[in-house]
Amino acid sequence: MSDWINGLGVTLILIAFILLTLKIISSDSLYYKLLNMLGAGMACYGAWLVGVWAFVVLEGVWCLVAFLSFFKK
Repeated sequence: MSDWINGLGVTLILIAFILLTLKIISSDSLYYKLLNMLGAGMACYGAWLVGVWAFVVLEGVWCLVAFLSFFKK
């Protein structure tokens, strides 16, 4: 199950990156922020399930920063 959660989370992050790189969405887009936050949150949870603490920290911070971006003007 953790592989599926990690895989989906990383896929969401990659989709956000690809859409941003191809200029289909902007970094201020609600979709970009949601894809990053949900993807990082899922990858963090998946890493926690398997005990890979370096990735728990990495993805946890990524998710937090993505969440805080909702409040940026």
